[in-house]
Amino acid sequence: MIVRPRPNWLRMLFVWRGSILNKILPQLCFTTALSIAVVIFHGELLDWKVTLTAVPFSLVGVALAIFLGFRNSASYDRYWEARKLWGKLLTDSRNAARQCISFMPDEPRPFVLGIAAFVHAARHQMRGTDPTADMTRLLPPQVVKQLEGRRTPALQVMMWLSAQVKQAHDEGKLSPILAAEIDHSLSGLNDAFGGCERIAYTPLPFTYSVILHRTVYLYCLMLPFGLLDSIGFMTPLMVAFVAYTFFAIEALSDEIEEPFGTMPNDLALDAMSLNIEVHVLEMLGDRDLPAPMEPRDYLLT
Repeated sequence: MIVRPRPNWLRMLFVWRGSILNKILPQLCFTTALSIAVVIFHGELLDWKVTLTAVPFSLVGVALAIFLGFRNSASYDRYWEARKLWGKLLTDSRNAARQCISFMPDEPRPFVLGIAAFVHAARHQMRGTDPTADMTRLLPPQVVKQLEGRRTPALQVMMWLSAQVKQAHDEGKLSPILAAEIDHSLSGLNDAFGGCERIAYTPLPFTYSVILHRTVYLYCLMLPFGLLDSIGFMTPLMVAFVAYTFFAIEALSDEIEEPFGTMPNDLALDAMSLNIEVHVLEMLGDRDLPAPMEPRDYLLT
């Protein structure tokens, strides 16, 4: 996630980090070079004059802009829904930790650290990374051993947390009402995690990407032939501007479609998971807390 103060209007024109330009620069340069060649050869291709006007590009451009808008909106909906679900993980983690500390005062630390472990395990599962280091740091050794070889470590941590609540209830340390309340908070964590899985494992239909990708590229590659007779030597500049707009929107939509990744505009799951851990540790009264993550070159992971 790009985290930086908003620059002034002039610097904003030359911002590189987070602008998607590094991803689309090769195709943008190729399209511009093709436009220059079209101007040099006066729109002739193998001694055949390509006669196109701006009219079909105006019609197709409107339809393409609508299609791009739909694709961008669908991708942003996934991004924002993922952010709301991670916010729910935060609130339900604090609720479960607060209830445990208030109503299970004998030894709340393992349970509270288990809540932080669940959040980290959810992050690792969304990104396909190894959770061993975080699990070893936060969970008892016997629980870590049970997680070895598991494809869904977050659910195994949740089962261990539920077992802790059941044990406290069976030993008479928790009344049925309080046990149900803590279990409700754990269910909220599980619901948020399930929502994240829905987003991570159900991409937008591939056909949308194929149709949009083909249309954008064909439009930008044919555009110089349609503009040459009307604007002449200004064709490469205008084609570069239109191509940048269409290529950038397509690339951004593709990037935020998978909000749990590690691209510059994806969610900062590392920082948010650490933030949840700090919150529950503070609720335990700890003073020696992990340092907050700082952006590197304006990038927060």
